[in-house]
Amino acid sequence: MITLTPKAAAELGTMLQARAKSPQSGLRLAVRRGGCAGWQYEMQVADPENGDVVVEEGAARVIVAADSISKLEGCEIDFSDDLTDAGFKINNPQAARSCGCGTSFEVANEPPGAHAVPDGEACGTP
Repeated sequence: MITLTPKAAAELGTMLQARAKSPQSGLRLAVRRGGCAGWQYEMQVADPENGDVVVEEGAARVIVAADSISKLEGCEIDFSDDLTDAGFKINNPQAARSCGCGTSFEVANEPPGAHAVPDGEACGTP
């Protein structure tokens, strides 16, 4: 399903210790229509919902939204601590193309721009 790099697992475990709402909380990952490439990632600390898939590695817990499983299959989550680009990064083998900011992507079996936001809307905004 989804894997975490050791760095991502360590960072996520630390973050969940500080922000978890309950013992079941994790980094809930979903995919929603939007962004300049058509689909954008959504991440939040939350509890699992019905049908979600939970992936645990040590103190780290990733919750994959039930309606996003097919678009996230095979993903790897990494963590970057670069000064200009810090945070969790998703390496998605299903992404045929990603936008420059890395928050949205296109899948290979859809026409280019099929779900992209209209011109003038910023990528990464709901």
